[in-house]
Amino acid sequence: MQHTKSTFKAFRIEEENGNYINSIKEMQFSSLKENEIRVKVHYSSLNYKDALSASGNKGVTRNYPHTPGIDAVGVIEESTSSQYNVGDAVIVTSFDLGMNTDGGFAEYIQVPVEWAVKLPEPMSMKDAMIYGTAGLTAGMSVSRLIELVKPKDGKIAVSGATGGVGALSVSILSKLGYSVVAITGKESEKAHLMNLGAKEILLRSEIENFDKKPLLKTVFAGAIDTVGGVILENIIKSTKAMGAVTCCGNVASPKLDLTVFPLILRGITLIGIDSQNFPMQYRTKIWEQLANNWKPANLTEIYNEVKLDGLQAKIDLMLQGKLKRKTIVTLLE
Repeated sequence: MQHTKSTFKAFRIEEENGNYINSIKEMQFSSLKENEIRVKVHYSSLNYKDALSASGNKGVTRNYPHTPGIDAVGVIEESTSSQYNVGDAVIVTSFDLGMNTDGGFAEYIQVPVEWAVKLPEPMSMKDAMIYGTAGLTAGMSVSRLIELVKPKDGKIAVSGATGGVGALSVSILSKLGYSVVAITGKESEKAHLMNLGAKEILLRSEIENFDKKPLLKTVFAGAIDTVGGVILENIIKSTKAMGAVTCCGNVASPKLDLTVFPLILRGITLIGIDSQNFPMQYRTKIWEQLANNWKPANLTEIYNEVKLDGLQAKIDLMLQGKLKRKTIVTLLE
């Protein structure tokens, strides 16, 4: 099943006099190292990290020219490893894909076999990229939260609820029987969030303006926070005794201005989520759950699809905070 083409297309970012220019380039194949696989990419997906990489953010990507895309799904065409077979469908997300290793915005990727997860039954490749890193992160957050907080315990807050991680967390938690309070800055998205399964909507401005006291009136049994900053502070201060809060993002701020009182007077657990280097034994379990018990009924309603030549317009919208719904990239002709 060796590829018959001598080149392949990629969405390439090049640095020219301090500007970052994108174009679709024809790339040459390079030979596989030991324990590497070459995957014919069927779909990728657009994440905030990709938008940063595409605009020259050296905190994400140090060297250019570069192909972004931290998510990919496709079929193995060549391998120097016995772990998977040629013809196997695999998901590759996180690790260094799309950061300093050429990523999924290309017809082929070449990666260490340790980065790949076999596509679980009965998940389609398109479903895998509607989830992407955001879905894996949501799944990890849900997995850790439900160990400590049960539906009968009370309301669960999800911040950044219209974002990729937030929207999927709302959907999964509601499917598992939790009563979800979706926190958003986008008043126009209330109906969409209710459709995902939220029972209540709390506007970002409301939770940002809670009192500055070290402890607040208890509202939530637990939470999945995707934004950080003052919203995470106020969620923690408003969480009931023995509650749990996961955190996975810092788009609002990486700083927390808190006392230890919520943790030591109410026994609240704060759980950090890191999807980039999440161990493979747990990663495969999360993908299995996403393929089966946790799959939202409306998964296919929350995305739009572009080809490589439509990517830059979506990246621009994402950087302006105006992109709605998940964007997946099709590499199929």
